[in-house]
Amino acid sequence: MKALLLAAGMGSRLRPITETLPKCLVPIAGRPLLEFWLELLGPHESCSEIIINTHYMPEKVRECVAQNPYRKKISLAHETALLGTGGTLIQNLPRLKGTDTLVAHADNLTLFDLTEFQRAFTLRPTNCVATMMSFKTDSPQTCGILEIDGHGVVHGFHEKIADPPGDLANGAVFLFGNEALGIIGAIDSSPPLDISRDIMPMLLGRINTWKNDIYHRDIGNPTALAAAQTDFPDIYLRFRGNL
Repeated sequence: MKALLLAAGMGSRLRPITETLPKCLVPIAGRPLLEFWLELLGPHESCSEIIINTHYMPEKVRECVAQNPYRKKISLAHETALLGTGGTLIQNLPRLKGTDTLVAHADNLTLFDLTEFQRAFTLRPTNCVATMMSFKTDSPQTCGILEIDGHGVVHGFHEKIADPPGDLANGAVFLFGNEALGIIGAIDSSPPLDISRDIMPMLLGRINTWKNDIYHRDIGNPTALAAAQTDFPDIYLRFRGNL
């Protein structure tokens, strides 16, 4: 497996913090957000390479990676102009085809068992080409809400609507098989593309879900970031203690 961490965002809603830091380096419990992602993925032998896209303040991301214990697994893919999450995936397909690929919005704060996520992907229904992480959200109007069948396969997707049909949300962490990458590679990538808006609708009925019951939060605004500073540290310590 390879991993693509989408980390190029500017984090405009988190100013003034992001006037001096890219969003992926915003501190959580005194550590850069990106470090928690690398700690989740880096130790796994099944993960052979971690690609991180950059745009805003790339030198700070480069400095963070240079000090990381898993730096030999990490490569950076710089974007002079933002390609959108889907555009970044398509741009990096030549490096990813032929392997299972984890793609994650690395500006979310999460804790999960990668082995269990991979198992859900391996055991996915035969018609499915990808697996999506899901989670229960307390603010469904701000998330992509899922409708799933009895096998956990996504049949409806509602992106940030006023009256969503539930609280099971897209965690923006995906495992794509090679067939899914082939489907994505056939998309016209000329405009900036978004995975949730432009790619997920093409995979309805062909993507199953795995629910993260440990921790998952979008820290993209000051209220959410403050909540994470309060609730994350204890959950993180319990999670690390169970590894």
